[in-house]
Amino acid sequence: MTPKKDMQAYWRKNLRYLLILLVSWFVVSYGFGILLVEPLNQIKIGGFKLGFWFAQQGSIYAFVVIIFLYVRWMNLLDKEFDVDEK
Repeated sequence: MTPKKDMQAYWRKNLRYLLILLVSWFVVSYGFGILLVEPLNQIKIGGFKLGFWFAQQGSIYAFVVIIFLYVRWMNLLDKEFDVDEK
């Protein structure tokens, strides 16, 4: 078992990762899908406006990437603080 000070550092770093990922999630879903839809619609990908694409497809891809990033970061964090499953 790690000392209490190490666990506080673990949770501080964990919360930093969560904050980064939640801000990314907000920017992609709310920012690109709603607030910046008009400027993004000036760009077309495969015949579809980019704002529409982010609202319908892009945010889903971003969420999947966020999930994989979270898993990877948490596995590395667990190993760093020796709380991983062996």
